[in-house]
Amino acid sequence: MTTLFDPDTLREMVLPLLGRPIEEMVPALHGKLRERWGDHIAADPPWMLNNAGGAMGTMCVMHFSITEYLIVFGSPIGTEGHSGRFWADDWFIILDGEQWAYGAGELERQVYRPGDIHHLPRGVARGYRMPDRCWALEYARGIIPAMLPFGVADVATSTLDVRTLAKTLMVAGRSVIGELVRGKI
Repeated sequence: MTTLFDPDTLREMVLPLLGRPIEEMVPALHGKLRERWGDHIAADPPWMLNNAGGAMGTMCVMHFSITEYLIVFGSPIGTEGHSGRFWADDWFIILDGEQWAYGAGELERQVYRPGDIHHLPRGVARGYRMPDRCWALEYARGIIPAMLPFGVADVATSTLDVRTLAKTLMVAGRSVIGELVRGKI
């Protein structure tokens, strides 16, 4: 599988930005990502709502292809839900706040703070909570189209937010086509 990103490099890019207000950190991170990966990073990524696994947040899609995605995801008020179980590895590099997680049978929570990486290996599911404001650079690598049903199921089962669904599918579709044109699967 051809990949552009790796979690350790992404974390190295994040570390010098920690401690800044999130409204400064995200544009600075976006600039660093564009400097390193050029047009593989969206020039002007839109923010959109996201409901998945019972959790609600907002996301900014920096990269989306068949084998990888890179987004900023979070909430200024907290959220919690099911992580999903995917044919992809998923890394959350915490930018601000805390994320808590647990797996089946775990009686104590895992706590992730700014600079920490919460790795969700392919095939593993967890419960997670962002108890207050929390933001993460989320990187997934694997069979990304197989993740889409989880990412949009809440629209059909609870929110009925077809406008957000349409925007999500449009952004993902345009990005995949652009990456295919650049020779990236």
